[in-house]
Amino acid sequence: MSTEEKQAAGTDAAASADAAASTDAAESADAPGTSSGSVDPLDRLCAQVDQQTQERAGSPAGQREFEELARTIWRLRQPDGCPWDKVQTHDSIAKNMIEEAYEAVDAIHAHDDAHLREELGDVLMQVLLHAQIADDEGSFDIHDVCRELNQKLVRRHPHVFGEPQVEGVQAGGDADDMADSGVAAGPDAAASSSAPAGPGAPAASNASEVLDIWDQVKRAERSAKGEATGEEPGLLDSVPISLPALMQAQKISKRAAKAGFDWRTTDDVWNKVREEVAEFQAEPSGSQRANEEFGDVLFSLVNVARKEHIDAEGALAFANRKFRRRWAAMEQLVKAEGSSLDQCSDQEYDQLWNRVKQLERQQLEGQQAKGQQADDEA
Repeated sequence: MSTEEKQAAGTDAAASADAAASTDAAESADAPGTSSGSVDPLDRLCAQVDQQTQERAGSPAGQREFEELARTIWRLRQPDGCPWDKVQTHDSIAKNMIEEAYEAVDAIHAHDDAHLREELGDVLMQVLLHAQIADDEGSFDIHDVCRELNQKLVRRHPHVFGEPQVEGVQAGGDADDMADSGVAAGPDAAASSSAPAGPGAPAASNASEVLDIWDQVKRAERSAKGEATGEEPGLLDSVPISLPALMQAQKISKRAAKAGFDWRTTDDVWNKVREEVAEFQAEPSGSQRANEEFGDVLFSLVNVARKEHIDAEGALAFANRKFRRRWAAMEQLVKAEGSSLDQCSDQEYDQLWNRVKQLERQQLEGQQAKGQQADDEA
């Protein structure tokens, strides 16, 4: 047997073993005589969901490449592994998670599939490395990460998979994470919501109803977590403080608004913005009080965005990209003329800026004309 044939046989065997293991898990979860207290209802439902999913044409088979990657990360942390990887901790590489995630987002905005594939790999490496660090410390491993994520997805999609009767977790939470990320706005959200669910499961025929279900489930999860710890969870406790400031401001103001702490109209918020601006202007320039008041101005503006259904973080990111694009165009213009921006006067800066904006408008009009021509020809 050739090397290729051996590899293929090994892959098929691994896939068959994975399928058999999943089937066995589903069967054992429902096996007669099994003690009702020995199998978690959510575990049973997850096993049944996986078994049914494997029977669907095109469902993913064994993930050999993922297992190879996990073993590579494990190997790098061994005594004879990489000196850098061996000494890393959760804290030492925390910022890497943020950086890699932002680089992936940049690739998404650039519509660069090859770059996105690479950056998603870098994000996955961070997940695996953190899981391996935790495994080395005896805390949890990548299997726990995958299992809990799968449980969460099944639990938060009762309109697709049905609803297990888990004590303390019923359909009920806050859809901020899904809604703010734009998941619910996509066509898949509405399409998946039409899939058959188990008896007693909530129905969802559109993306808005899916958001309501997520909102209920997450609220129940927070309540159950509070019962388990003996502490009443605060409304804002689940909003990460490490989020970018604008994103965090919009999330916490949205939570507060859902609890009834909100202005009636957008005009009311604009009045608050003007009040905060006046307070900022009344403080000495550069003082700590001026710094605090300016933060209040920004927070008020975020509430304007929320009222107008605008993602403040996304809006500012778009403005940043637009400024960078125009600045690069200005650099190219002066370079073509044998000069540089640091030699420009204020008047020349204004003229360059206006030229770039005019060029952008002309380019946009040209694209619109081509699109209209293509529609006419079709």
